[in-house]
Amino acid sequence: MTEITIYSTPTCQYCKMAKEYFKGHNIKYEDIDVAANQDAADLMIKKSGQMGVPVIVINKSGKDYVLAGFNQKEISDILGI
Repeated sequence: MTEITIYSTPTCQYCKMAKEYFKGHNIKYEDIDVAANQDAADLMIKKSGQMGVPVIVINKSGKDYVLAGFNQKEISDILGI
């Protein structure tokens, strides 16, 4: 099973693009607003080494793919779309 988490902020355009991409492909994801949750922001930074959003974590077959920014091609390649 594939699980997707998007660390985002409400004003981030790339975050919105990523969410629309997943919605358009009927892919469920968990959205975490790091502007409202400092613990989640700290976890995002620890996972990615990045302070910018979005950070997208795709767990596929027990392996985490951590992507900084919205890269549609890379996401499609990981998900096999």
